[in-house]
Amino acid sequence: MRTSDQATESWLQRLKEKWSLSSYWQVVAVLVVFSLAGSSVVALRKWLFEILAYTDQTPMWLKVITYLAFVFPAYQVLLLFYGFILGQFHFFWSKEKRMIQWVAKKVSR
Repeated sequence: MRTSDQATESWLQRLKEKWSLSSYWQVVAVLVVFSLAGSSVVALRKWLFEILAYTDQTPMWLKVITYLAFVFPAYQVLLLFYGFILGQFHFFWSKEKRMIQWVAKKVSR
């Protein structure tokens, strides 16, 4: 049976290897960037929907289109911004480039 320290270490170790990072500090920094970007985009969505006067009566399809058109791209920018601040810009930029290539490939079909 594992102790909690061993379980935590293996969890961090797996992320470190999966993301090809060189230290546990980088793993923690990447997780913090994801947390900050996610929290920021939730606040941004709420603010945007208030400005657009969306209510519970607003059709879901309109909310989804708005989310995809404005909030999703903002999340990508926030990842790069927070990644830059925490010294992980290269990590997030390489992920962004791969995602952009994947989307472009899907759209061009």
